[in-house]
Amino acid sequence: MHYVYLIKLCNGDYYQGETVDLRRRIEEHRKGWNKSTSRYLPIRLICYLAFVDRAKAREFERYLKTGSGYAFRNKHLV
Repeated sequence: MHYVYLIKLCNGDYYQGETVDLRRRIEEHRKGWNKSTSRYLPIRLICYLAFVDRAKAREFERYLKTGSGYAFRNKHLV
């Protein structure tokens, strides 16, 4: 499975990413091993979606980074 996840940073911003090992990836964020989120600890996992196809997961992650993706996130995921 391929996962798209959404975490909330301590400053109130959101970070979305894609991975095949969700537990490992979230643990990396919590330990501060991710350069993009290490300054904003602690983090909180908000939601994740599972995809069978990696291309679909990446496409959805890219969508979440667009203006309409922000609106979708705020209306349906948070």
